[in-house]
Amino acid sequence: MKFRTLCMYLIFTFYTRCSAIYGESSEGENGSFRNSPTVMVAVLARNKAHTLPYFLTLLEKLDYPKSRISLWFRSDHNEDNTPEVLRGWISTAQKQYDYHSINSEILSSPPHRMADENGPAHWTPLRFTHVIQLREEALETARNMWADYVWFLDSDVFIIDPNSLKELIQKDKVVVAPMLASDGMYSNFWCGMTDEYYYKRTDDYQPIYYRERTGCFHVPMIHSSVLVDLRKALSNKLTFLPEKITSYSGPHDDIITFAVGANKSDIPLFVCNDINYGFVMIPLEQNDQLHADYEQLTNLKVEVLAEFDPLPLSEAMAKYVIYPEADTLGFDEIYVINLERRPERRSRMETSLRELGIAAKFIPAVDGRKLDDAVLLEMGITQMTEYADPYKKRPMTMGEIGCFMSHFNIWTEVAQNRMAAVLVLEDDIRFEPFFRKKLYGVMDELRDMRLQWDLVYLGRKRLEKEEPWVPDAKHLVRPGYSYWTLGYMLSFPGARKLLDARPLDNLVPVDEYLPILFDRHPEESWKERFPKRDLVAYSAAPLLLFPTHYTGDKGYVSDTENSEVIPEPLRGSRPPVADQHSRQHRQGRVEL
Repeated sequence: MKFRTLCMYLIFTFYTRCSAIYGESSEGENGSFRNSPTVMVAVLARNKAHTLPYFLTLLEKLDYPKSRISLWFRSDHNEDNTPEVLRGWISTAQKQYDYHSINSEILSSPPHRMADENGPAHWTPLRFTHVIQLREEALETARNMWADYVWFLDSDVFIIDPNSLKELIQKDKVVVAPMLASDGMYSNFWCGMTDEYYYKRTDDYQPIYYRERTGCFHVPMIHSSVLVDLRKALSNKLTFLPEKITSYSGPHDDIITFAVGANKSDIPLFVCNDINYGFVMIPLEQNDQLHADYEQLTNLKVEVLAEFDPLPLSEAMAKYVIYPEADTLGFDEIYVINLERRPERRSRMETSLRELGIAAKFIPAVDGRKLDDAVLLEMGITQMTEYADPYKKRPMTMGEIGCFMSHFNIWTEVAQNRMAAVLVLEDDIRFEPFFRKKLYGVMDELRDMRLQWDLVYLGRKRLEKEEPWVPDAKHLVRPGYSYWTLGYMLSFPGARKLLDARPLDNLVPVDEYLPILFDRHPEESWKERFPKRDLVAYSAAPLLLFPTHYTGDKGYVSDTENSEVIPEPLRGSRPPVADQHSRQHRQGRVEL
């Protein structure tokens, strides 16, 4: 009997705990199961009309009982339409969702700034004092309403995992933060703090940021998304007010004050990276204007697309998002090569291009799976006799042939239409932050220095340690032997040179062919097949494009490597040419 009683007690305790953690609110026979903990989410928003549509959409997508969530909003001194966005969302949320309560004070502007501010990113003593008071007000409000938790959530944070709140509650910490990624290795935690209470670089930061080590880590500073368990008595010692901290000598700063007070009270701060919780914006520099924050948001949205779905937008919030007007960046055409059986890549690229304001033409890639002896014969393709993959010592694959022909077809179109310059992109690329601005820097340098060019790499795998800078250039180097054709600029003369060399007679992978033509390939016997090697090539430095995935990464797929090799009869022997059309196609000659 005692054993049975013990088992029933354990089962009851287990389900009670699960209910409390995971948001279930069902009742047992005597109404004994607990409701989910109550959470007050505290949000400060200033000049965040561009981030709020995504922030608020993700907030409403949290998988947590909304009846157990109270929302607390404060907004003032805005130079944009932050008040309109907040009020619009609150009005919709009150109709559609059963939040426990929504407490908001949203002040319309003017004044746009504090008396001592010079711009929207200028953090002055008056501004810090104001934010400190607001955060302390939020903390006291949560305590007074007997909330179980208060979650300080900045309005430029994007929580992409809907289970994040449940996961953080499950950690059972007094104070805990989800690790948030950004571009440039910026995040919402510090692993070290100086004696003056500022950021200190440590060896622990990078392994946590890149999730080489996962779990929850005791750190001296967390910010932007901080969950506090108000049920724990230690939380009573937490404050944002410097005057409440004994012998406080740190800067007048809300997040540093909170962290120092916690550390002095022996309250550990934890950051957790066990799942991909979300992202955070990089803060502006003091003299930046709002347009810089818009660019930062674009960078982040494009960065998210490298591994995740686009940041979602609710129907109510979509009307507040404005995309830039698309153009071709000054090129005659921008081509994107995409396999038709990879629609997910096309969709990701379309979204990235829309965010960047780039108008592009999608070109169906030549699919290696659809190539066979007869098709290769018709196309007039012969692999170079001497060719073998430098690493795997195998012939070319059908996928590599398809890749080459995809680029070859673009070169042909450029030459036929006498296009002055085009941009060629593959569909598995990640754009460097501020891509447009950096690309314009490369293009301006080419023009201002009056450089004649045939091809300019924007993304590649560099295989040589030393590459000479172009004299007096800031953005250009002379490329050495390189792999990959992620993205490159191509001129009309460059297209003619690539075609006139008749590459289909001695086919090698396209990223081997380009270095041969600008005479930086290490295989002399391969170069001898192409006597005229006068392609004028440059490369952006630093590069502007990178792969979304590298070999071995989760989600890495290669349609060139994972395919059949070229048939034996086409490895180095000359197939008969079927007709005059295929002969011209094989030789790369076009009527101009």
